[in-house]
Amino acid sequence: MIKNKALLGILFFLSTLFSVYGCSSQDETDIEKPNKSARVVGYLSSDSFSKINVIQFCKLTHLNISFANPDLQGNLTFNGDIDAVIAYVKAVNPNIKISISIAGGVLTAEQAANWTFLIDKPNNRPAFIQNIMAFVDKHHLDGVDVDLEWEAVTYGYSGFVLELRKVLTEHNKLMTAALPNNSRFENITQEALNSFDFLNIMSYDSTGPWTPDNPGQHSSYENSKIGIEFWNKLQHVSSDKLNLGVPFYGYNFTFKPVTSITYAQVIAAGTPFADLDQIGNIFYNGRPTIEQKVVYASEYTGGIMIWELGQDSFDQYSLLDVIHKKYTALKFKTTGMCGN
Repeated sequence: MIKNKALLGILFFLSTLFSVYGCSSQDETDIEKPNKSARVVGYLSSDSFSKINVIQFCKLTHLNISFANPDLQGNLTFNGDIDAVIAYVKAVNPNIKISISIAGGVLTAEQAANWTFLIDKPNNRPAFIQNIMAFVDKHHLDGVDVDLEWEAVTYGYSGFVLELRKVLTEHNKLMTAALPNNSRFENITQEALNSFDFLNIMSYDSTGPWTPDNPGQHSSYENSKIGIEFWNKLQHVSSDKLNLGVPFYGYNFTFKPVTSITYAQVIAAGTPFADLDQIGNIFYNGRPTIEQKVVYASEYTGGIMIWELGQDSFDQYSLLDVIHKKYTALKFKTTGMCGN
């Protein structure tokens, strides 16, 4: 949850602001049929389910609902009415591909222990994978996004992924993964890496609450380039299988402890901030940087990934709208909807 200190940091900066910034407009100029395509993948946390009626799902090609985790018997558990969300999203965008994202960047000790037990013991994997497939079938999902990170990527990871891939392929389902900007976990073999349909590169969180004495931009344009080059050139993943991750949030280093702040909160504090990346000691991605990243993604990746849709500003300053319009102006087809 965002602390009030985040808004206090903005107000502190406002007291020293003497210039007025104009708001640039997004101009849709594409009138020709696009001859290229790009993915726009959005993560939707169960915490954001209440916002689905203001999220423009017509601007997404893929949706990853997060997060589901197994109990000790391998049954996936999820907090929220996932069926109602899926029904709503499919009604808005019938062609969207919806996956369940499993694990997540922050696991409880119990969840981490369950994952280790289920994937590190080869005999436990088949039943666990069948339970995952049962969840996918029950909720009419299009695939599975594997978001095991850091110490949760144990020695059973690659074996689990390859076995899951086989079963998902038999059912004509997607398998994707979320991976760090420029780190490859040692337990991910090349065969396992190649088994994913595409990778969502988390090009953010280079600093944050865990480094309170290192204030700065956590998701710079340069850092995004480093991440994509790492996976493409050093890890030998083809560019079309990479999605560049962009944040709809930032971090406030004004006070300790350091807190997160959504892009929506930034806009609520002042619409001129939509075209900045920094307010005092608050760092985030504004519209120009998101545009710049879309241009880079259009040249060197297969698409854009967003964490997290519920953190957007649902008005004319929307970052999802920036992504959609920029791809359209670059003559890329994404959804073919909402003016694309």
